Amino acid sequence: MKSLKFKNSEEKVPIGKIVCVGRNYAAHAKELGNDVPDQFPIIFLKPASNVIFSGQSVIHPPYSNNLHHEVELVLYIGADIKNANDETAEAAIQGYTVGLDMTLRDLQFEFKEKGDPWTLAKCFDTAAVLTDVVLKSNYNLKGDENISLFVNGIVRQNSSIKNMIFPPVEIVKFISARMTLEKGDLIFTGTPEGVGRVVPGDKIEASLENVGSITTQII
Repeated sequence: MKSLKFKNSEEKVPIGKIVCVGRNYAAHAKELGNDVPDQFPIIFLKPASNVIFSGQSVIHPPYSNNLHHEVELVLYIGADIKNANDETAEAAIQGYTVGLDMTLRDLQFEFKEKGDPWTLAKCFDTAAVLTDVVLKSNYNLKGDENISLFVNGIVRQNSSIKNMIFPPVEIVKFISARMTLEKGDLIFTGTPEGVGRVVPGDKIEASLENVGSITTQII
């Protein structure tokens, strides 16, 4: 079982479920020709076995020809919670990290056309890259932090988390009304516009202001 790493702390917490939000930035939804959600976030899951950490390599699956990068704010859930309100949702978010939701876009489009789940486009070994968790006691998000990603030194994604359609507290309230969130769970909150293909040999550098940065290479 894989464990989370914390900045300025020796604590290790086993990674629970990884809940991901899709299309949480309007410009990203539009760039892929998707409708922009207005009432409820789109939710999917990744297994903890997908996780690697900054400095490790993303393995390009041989059964896809269109691997995409997606940089995201990731919420660390530090307490069990069900049917959260504003106050309890905020309290359950005990830290943040920056993550890469690596996506097999060709498979995703194929599954969507058939009406099938996206699972195999989102779940493969090394499909979730993380930095160390920054606890809220060390840094509390202001809500306008810059989030960016570079491939081989060229900017691909550059936005602010203020552009999220559903902010962190609303996401936690929505998810916890449908499934219990537990200590060690992670929530990927969606990616801004600028996603694109990467191939073996490409180097990715991604960062979230005041939270952390990721360096990884596609192999």
